[in-house]
This record gives sequence, structure tokens and C-alpha cells, in this order.
Amino acid sequence: MANIYGYIRVSSRDQNEDRQRLAFQELSIPAKNIFMDKQSGKDFDRPSYKRMVRRMKKDDLLYIKSIDRLRRNYEEILEQWRILTKENGIDIVVLDMPLLDTRRGKDLMGTFLSDIVLQVLSFVAENERTNIRQRQAEGIAAAKARGVKFGRPPLPLPDNFYEIHKRWRKKEISVSEAARLCGMSRATFHDKAKRFEKSR
Repeated sequence: MANIYGYIRVSSRDQNEDRQRLAFQELSIPAKNIFMDKQSGKDFDRPSYKRMVRRMKKDDLLYIKSIDRLRRNYEEILEQWRILTKENGIDIVVLDMPLLDTRRGKDLMGTFLSDIVLQVLSFVAENERTNIRQRQAEGIAAAKARGVKFGRPPLPLPDNFYEIHKRWRKKEISVSEAARLCGMSRATFHDKAKRFEKSR
């Protein structure tokens, strides 16, 4: 007997998956058959997704809320769709796009139409990802131009840094010893020393 599955993906741990989960509850998908990953859609190397695909058999049915829950990369969505539907014999339904329902129109015309819709939506999903990255880059550039600093503020220098730095510069102690006395790594001590010397 065929089983019904639902796949949920959110990009980060603080994103809310309720919209996707509610959609699946209305379809009476068993809770044990709902798989969720909280990570980027940059590839299909996701633990829950891989576990679900291993469990699914021919004629099982997979629901996803929207095509970008699979992935945003155009070619890889198409390839994964082909593996699931053609090689594994699994039906897929995309809730936000009723035309993407492989149970319907299994004749040549139906397959042709759903393939066209899939290609268009896959392209749109990837294009949106590209636009998001561009908007982020533009936002960061604009913020930097306004003087906004990114990253954690540097820790203050330890009280003994100036004395240790002077001894190190006089070659009284090694860089390893200087770093140890300041309670930092060699690389950090080197970086702090360079910054200190530039600022003088």
C-alpha cells in the first residue's frame, strides 16, 4: 500500500515552519511521515531529506509546500525531480502550484505540461536566490559606506600587552612566549602587534 509523506525545509533554526506543517495536517499526513530539515537549500545533503528518500517506495506520494522547499538551484531541482518521479516511481504534489501534481496527466501531454511548469518554477526559485544574494551584498556595501562595522568588536588588549610587546621587539622573548604571557595565540599576538604598530 502506498504511503503519503510531507517534506518541510526552513533555511535556519530560527525560521518558523508552522505554515508548512499546518498545510500537511490538513492532508492527514501521518506525523511519522513528515520530515523536516532546518538548513540551507544549497544542496540535497540534508539528513532528514535523505532518510525520507531512503524510506519512500514506488507509488508513494510526496507533498511539498512550494518548489523552493526542495532547492533553489535550477538544474538540481530538475535532476532530483527526475530521480524521484522517473527512477523511483514516486508521485509529487506541490501545494502552492496545483499544476505540479504528477498523479494527474500521466499521458504525454500532461507530462509535457508539468515538465514546462517545473522548469519555469525552478528557474524562478533560483533567480530569487540570486536576487536575495545581490540584495544582501548591496545592503552590506551600503552599510559599510555609512560606517557600519560588521563582526564582533575586537577584545581590548591585556594590561601587560605594551610591556610584553616591547620585550618581544627587543628580542628578549620569543613570539610564543609573548603570546602565552598575553593569554592569546601566536597568530592573534602577531595581528595585535601589527595593528598596534600601525596605530602609533
